Amino acid sequence: MSSVVNEPLDMVYLATATMDAHGVVTGWSEGAQRLLGYLPEEIVGRAVTELWAGGTAVEAVGRCLAGRSGWSGRVGLCHRDGHRVEAEALAHRVVADGGATGWLLVSAVAREPCPPEADAAVGAFTQAPCVLAVFDTDLRLVRANADMEAAAALTEDRMRGMRLVELLPRPESEKTEEGMRRVLENGERQVLEAYLRVPGESREHAWTISLAPLKDRTGSVYGVCFAAYDTTRRHQAQERLLLLNEAGKRIGSTLDLAHVAHELADVAVPRVADFVGVDLLTFLDQGEEPPSGPLSGPITMRRAAHRSVLPGTPEAVVEVGELDTHPESSPSAECLAEGRAILYQVTDELMVRWNALDPVRAARIREYGIHSELVVPMRTRGVTLGVVFFARHRTPVPFDEDDLLLAEEITARTAVCVDNARRYQRERMTARALQRHLLPRRLPDLAAMDVTSRYVPSETWAGVGGDWFDVIPLSGARAAVVVGDTAGRGVEASAAVGRLRSAIRTLADIDLPPGELLTHLDDLVTRLAAEDDPEPSGATGATCLYAVYDPVSRHCTLASAGHPPPVVVTPAGSADILDVSNGPPLGLGTLPFEAVETELSEGSVLALYTDGLVESFYRAIDEGLEALCEALAQPAPSLDALGDTVLHTLLPDRPEDDAALLLARARALGPDRVATWEIPPEPAVVSRIRREVTARLMDWGLEKLVLTTELVVSELVTNAIRYGRPPIRLRLIRDRALICEVSDFSSTAPHLRRARALDEGGRGLFLVAQLAQRWGTRLEVQGKTIWAEQDLSED
Repeated sequence: MSSVVNEPLDMVYLATATMDAHGVVTGWSEGAQRLLGYLPEEIVGRAVTELWAGGTAVEAVGRCLAGRSGWSGRVGLCHRDGHRVEAEALAHRVVADGGATGWLLVSAVAREPCPPEADAAVGAFTQAPCVLAVFDTDLRLVRANADMEAAAALTEDRMRGMRLVELLPRPESEKTEEGMRRVLENGERQVLEAYLRVPGESREHAWTISLAPLKDRTGSVYGVCFAAYDTTRRHQAQERLLLLNEAGKRIGSTLDLAHVAHELADVAVPRVADFVGVDLLTFLDQGEEPPSGPLSGPITMRRAAHRSVLPGTPEAVVEVGELDTHPESSPSAECLAEGRAILYQVTDELMVRWNALDPVRAARIREYGIHSELVVPMRTRGVTLGVVFFARHRTPVPFDEDDLLLAEEITARTAVCVDNARRYQRERMTARALQRHLLPRRLPDLAAMDVTSRYVPSETWAGVGGDWFDVIPLSGARAAVVVGDTAGRGVEASAAVGRLRSAIRTLADIDLPPGELLTHLDDLVTRLAAEDDPEPSGATGATCLYAVYDPVSRHCTLASAGHPPPVVVTPAGSADILDVSNGPPLGLGTLPFEAVETELSEGSVLALYTDGLVESFYRAIDEGLEALCEALAQPAPSLDALGDTVLHTLLPDRPEDDAALLLARARALGPDRVATWEIPPEPAVVSRIRREVTARLMDWGLEKLVLTTELVVSELVTNAIRYGRPPIRLRLIRDRALICEVSDFSSTAPHLRRARALDEGGRGLFLVAQLAQRWGTRLEVQGKTIWAEQDLSED
């Protein structure tokens, strides 16, 4: 067993010998021959004590080896020529094949004079700015430089002859020795990465280990050069970059404030801190404007998220969602007031101060041994959003300036995401508030139908959509129901809803039939799109379904602009999709809108809805329509209960699209509440009509309205005879108001004007306008109808 270090380190020899458990020499290296002069055949088989100079040394060595696995010390040895050799010796207990035990003896270095040309090489080796060592073919250390001595906390003399696993008993050492064996086998260099703590260090370091073969002039490998470089800072920089990259990917995956805060805590624990707490200012709760000016005084924040390496996060003073007030001189208040991050190393002096400010938090610090803290303000775009706490108690290494920079960078990235969520939440709340004001707050009480509605906004990041509905009272006790869906989301969609709803109410007020109303609405959407975008893309502006129901005739007229068809639920409980001619969406201006007419039995339910109720990413519209019909066919004690059943059946907990539902149960006005007269175009018939109208009012118990109604009927019938075209018809409807309607086949609409003193006419409509609560004109398919209403609420 021998190892020779070749040029330029061939002045150093390692003397090794082995002996069995009885002290008989079993192996003798070339280094041992150089040290003591004996050839192997002269010493193998002899007692090792023959080499010791003096019996006292022999006894001392025997006592030292007894019961030990290793020994080191200085001994005196006998050279073959008789002179005494003083040497440092190491002894290691070894196990031979078969289980027999013995000893490996390693001598000190025997040095020969070093030639001058080797001085530079030796100096370069011993003073190299890295950990450098030479191992022989048995993987035992031959030479070590100063950095190697510092890393192992042993001198070169003490390390010589030892293996790396004996110097640093770590799993990484075993992997390194495996690399050395590969170098000896194939003569190729190896580069390894290790992360370990060397003796005398408080924290682990990252090392890059290079292993290279040492070859003599013949090319034979006689050893391994071991070089290790401390790459801790580079490794930490890479780890920080990887962590920041991970933070960029994981933080901000949604626009939910609480979720973003939890993502920060998940990224930072345990790679940055053992505990992380995220507190946000309370103005974020309701989407309010941020406070102006610097923050001062006690500050109240809400715990948005926290996480710990300990189960249950026991270090936390408050639970997630709870409010916590931080005193004026607390670290968090100072951090927010100064707008900068603060690094604290917990000391006794600091604990005295914190105990006075916040005894509960100070007690948790002591209980869990928190020794280092970072308090980082969460700020972006000039807005202060909250503060993030980073603490270490299980990690022994305190925070340093690099950790502070890392925490600031992660917090800054999170702040952008939190501010985006804040802005989205504010826009969403604004859109919802706008939409609440644009949608009917309270549905009108109608004689034509009972109505209930449901509106469910989307709960996804996409924001509030443009679904809307309306219920509009019309003349003649009729009612219009409308439902629609505009393109886009957010405030723009809500603004489009406001435009369309106002336009439909205006067009409905002049009693346009459904088909004509949608045509005018289509023109409006086209003009608005051109104003917003001079180069229109042809995108769909909106869909709409408009229906008018007459409780006297029980006829319902409907027209659709690209909207899903309505469903009719009969009094018997069957639900069927109504066949409506589906025109193009509003804003395309390609085809006219055709109206269809159907008769509704009293008690029938007309269901209008938007596509968000029946269509989703997971369900086709055909499947949704089938499910809607099944839900509507379910028995329900009331119209409200039926609406709840439909929503519960068709919508998930967090719908991905807005959904609107409008249910209208048809009523009917029977013959006992309607009176009709066919009027010949003769002026003399007016007096007879007045008498018959008076009789009917007496039958209805409306004596108080006789005089007023006679005047209204006289003026309207006289105008129809004088200016209109036959046939002429008078109809009285007793509803919540007394409605008087006169129809003729002339399309000329009358105009209200003030008559001069000498005019013979022109006072009729002016008088009607003074006597009635409401009056107006509606155009029919043929002719027109002039109507006037008198309120019955006081009768």
